Amino acid sequence: MTPTPDLCDRFGDRVAVAEPLFRDFGGRPAFAGEIETVRVFEDNALVRKVLEGEGRGRVLVVDGGGSRRCALVGGRLAVLASTNGWSGIVVNGCVRDIGEIGAVALGVKALAACPRPPSRTGASPPDVSAVRERLPEIARCQSRRSPAGASASSSATAVSVSAPADGPLSIASVV
Repeated sequence: MTPTPDLCDRFGDRVAVAEPLFRDFGGRPAFAGEIETVRVFEDNALVRKVLEGEGRGRVLVVDGGGSRRCALVGGRLAVLASTNGWSGIVVNGCVRDIGEIGAVALGVKALAACPRPPSRTGASPPDVSAVRERLPEIARCQSRRSPAGASASSSATAVSVSAPADGPLSIASVV
């Protein structure tokens, strides 16, 4: 995995680097891979659907609108992701079951932990363009409320996520 400072040196302004807002919850502190994106709001049915697919070492970036009212990823989804070959999950929102998530060999970064479960209806149709347009914004962790609903996209560019034991989280996406 290429360290984030090296990505910044090599790609300059094409690299969007997140402010250190994410906390480490997974059993793997550093991970990298091709990005798969999904946008949801307080509903994780689409997150599960994506994680049920073959991960192939990819990183799932979940734009949860920065909501802290419920968790979008818990222990069962972390196990599912690891079993299906995902490298990690970055959640612009919350996670739960942090003990279970920490025991899984999967990188998981999120804004916070929240014990409340999400809705699981998956009622909204996919909107691929909305997620692609917001990817650099998500990488910078600029919190903005998403409209109710969910959307998914296909794989995009690449992401590198790392966090030294005593330092801030670093996320870079090459756009």
